[in-house]
Amino acid sequence: MMFKAALANYKKIALLLCGYLFVALGVIGIVLPVMPTTVFFILALACFSKASPRFALWLLNHPRFGASLTQWKQYKVIPLKAKVMATVGMTASYALLILLSPAAWLACVVGSIKIAVMSYIYSRPSKRV
Repeated sequence: MMFKAALANYKKIALLLCGYLFVALGVIGIVLPVMPTTVFFILALACFSKASPRFALWLLNHPRFGASLTQWKQYKVIPLKAKVMATVGMTASYALLILLSPAAWLACVVGSIKIAVMSYIYSRPSKRV
């Protein structure tokens, strides 16, 4: 029984640490144009929803990101502006990678991941149905 309690405690700590990490990466994404922001805040919300309802509410009530996070949580909506920004950021970062002349296999792997992520992003609705 003690093992289950300890495991649950470690899981909560890990989720909190991941939530903080994702918030930090989201803040960095605000400053760096080639790094996404909303995705990291969505991941932070997922972590905080399981580990700390107080921090989850803080994100949902945030003046800048709260509305889009609430739309995501309730309806899995990604606003068109976020889709366009994600596309621009991914395209710019991939162009930079290509300019650095990576190994062909690396360019293919990264390109495939970016296509998969963009496919998922554009498969989500832009407005609440």
